[in-house]
Amino acid sequence: MTQHLTSIRLIIFDFDGTLGDTQRNIVVTMQNVMRELHLTVQDEKTCASTIGLPLRNCYKQMFPQLTKEELDECADTHRRLFAGNLNMITPLPFPHVREMLTKLKESGKTLSIASSRTSESLSDLLNRMELSGLFSLIIGVQEVKEAKPQPEPVLKTLTTLGFRAEETLVVGDMNVDILMGVNAGVRTCGVTWGNGTREELERAGATFIVSRAEEILKVINSLERTNHNV
Repeated sequence: MTQHLTSIRLIIFDFDGTLGDTQRNIVVTMQNVMRELHLTVQDEKTCASTIGLPLRNCYKQMFPQLTKEELDECADTHRRLFAGNLNMITPLPFPHVREMLTKLKESGKTLSIASSRTSESLSDLLNRMELSGLFSLIIGVQEVKEAKPQPEPVLKTLTTLGFRAEETLVVGDMNVDILMGVNAGVRTCGVTWGNGTREELERAGATFIVSRAEEILKVINSLERTNHNV
């Protein structure tokens, strides 16, 4: 049987911009960091374009002149301010995400998260969004040596949970999510409701692209129907 016809058993989700609508929290926090550290305040589009990268890399992309120590200060300040901003701007799951995840879980799929956020922050946000308990594994930035777009988060998930690449789907909203999946040899599904554009997802090589959460169920169901008809 070819890889293209193998049913999906494991779905690895990105978090920010894919499951959780955190863009406003992140952008406001970034701009607060810039003010506190006396950096030029970037506009919302510029800030949002870095979402999905590890924090240090976000600020390095916007301020390439900063030293390692200054980038570390940006990341530490961001984590502190982000935690405070959560009390003022409450992030929510995107529409129909909770229902989609629940249906996948009930159908026997294994769900996990691979994020450039820390696992502690992920656990806090999942609790706030009432999504805890749906995921078998959370891979945060500190669990890997090489973050997205490198394949390590996916490869570590496969090893930990005991799945093969051909039965795995990576779902994300940014090109780094898709490239992570492509580099790991798994199928990928880009979502257009987050921080990336359809064109960026296409250029990254997404196997599928959807515009609504419920369409992820249709993608997986279509693969299973194709597999059963072989």
